[in-house]
Amino acid sequence: MTTFVSGPGLAAGLVLLALAPAVLAALISACITWRSMPLLQRYALARPNARSSHRIPTPQGAGIAVVAATLLVAVPWAAWTYGALPLSLIGSAVLIALVGLVDDIRPLPVVLRLLLQAGAVAAVVFTAPETARIVPALPLALERGLILLAGIWFVNLVNFMDGLDLMTVSEVVPTTAALGLLGWSGDLSPSAALLATALCGAMLGFAPFNKPAAKVFLGDVGSLPIGLLLGWCLLELAWHGQPAAALLLPAYYLADSTITLFRRVARREQFWSAHRSHFYQRATDNGFKVPQVIGEVFALNLVLALLAIVTVRAGSLPITLIALLGGAIAISFVLRHFSRPQAS
Repeated sequence: MTTFVSGPGLAAGLVLLALAPAVLAALISACITWRSMPLLQRYALARPNARSSHRIPTPQGAGIAVVAATLLVAVPWAAWTYGALPLSLIGSAVLIALVGLVDDIRPLPVVLRLLLQAGAVAAVVFTAPETARIVPALPLALERGLILLAGIWFVNLVNFMDGLDLMTVSEVVPTTAALGLLGWSGDLSPSAALLATALCGAMLGFAPFNKPAAKVFLGDVGSLPIGLLLGWCLLELAWHGQPAAALLLPAYYLADSTITLFRRVARREQFWSAHRSHFYQRATDNGFKVPQVIGEVFALNLVLALLAIVTVRAGSLPITLIALLGGAIAISFVLRHFSRPQAS
């Protein structure tokens, strides 16, 4: 006799199936991070300087565990279930990770890094189907060129913002969790939702090693490919007709890094060099404790994720505009708060 599972049992089974990639990626990420720490301690030690937020030499490069766990789970899982992830995305993520790994051990020239990053992003953007459009009224070449510039900037801004314990975790986890939920509801391609879910789990597996005071950092080998993978998921969301949600989800990182860049350019500073001008860095200089900064960023990203989901589910232009305005106000409040010294 055949038994059919229905009701709460079926729902619970589907939830467990949806969470399985995150759990598996978390376990793999934690194991690789733990096993690699002695090697990173020996070959990839980040020593504190005037621009650092840490005070003691700390190994960097554990991002290799996050990226490896994400790809080891998402690539075969997608091929088995939803259809393979783009080879250009996988190859570009590996290339950028290798560039970051070399840079973590022995810094590369800025121009060489940018050229390699541009090549990796271009491979992803220009191999996408011509039917994948955000603004169909624009010429395809122009739209892809703008996406290329945005992609290069996004990859680098994730790297720029990874300057505080758990900062990237507090950004990536809410964003990827929201993308996973949107995929569950059919508003994002299953392969992109799977990749986001695996990345979310991998970041959670890394988090215990990065909590203040961090035992290990992501390094460029992690932050750069994480930026590429997350950027592709957001691009997929925009291609599925949800550009407002794709803008809201990473809006804090976009605002902090972009405003900081323009301010440094206006002051004629070497904007490509390391610095302590980001709002989250200024917050620690203004007396904020690291857990307080991370907590506010995480809470802000939860708000932005909720607003992004609302815009998708509502499907209404007025609600979308209200959500964008609400996101801008919330970000402005946090940036302004970070800019003011804490009372003694």
